[in-house]
Amino acid sequence: MYQKHEIGKIGEDIAVKYLLEKGYQILERNFECKQGEIDIVAKDKEEYVFVEVKTRSNENYGKPKDAVDETKKKHIYRSVEFYVYINQLENKPIRIDVIQIYKKKEKYLLNHIKQAISERPYI
Repeated sequence: MYQKHEIGKIGEDIAVKYLLEKGYQILERNFECKQGEIDIVAKDKEEYVFVEVKTRSNENYGKPKDAVDETKKKHIYRSVEFYVYINQLENKPIRIDVIQIYKKKEKYLLNHIKQAISERPYI
């Protein structure tokens, strides 16, 4: 379990570095609430971006994006709703992205899926 946590942390660090290089402003990392967790909250120009980061060292359990199943989407969406509410962002543009990171030996391959969760999951 510790190794899984460390790979996830490395993946989040890589995602933050990537987003900063793309001009995003990082507002928060690992926002937790009873609804769930948001890995990264960022701002891309005027749009608030909520990012779920999935890192894998192999595909034994599927692709990273496959881990964002309907249950995970519900938790993310509820967490985003709560974040928007407590930060009074109701009328601001938002989107939910997924960043997939594959660890291949000593290299990391990144795939940024913008607007990965575009519709409200069935709750």
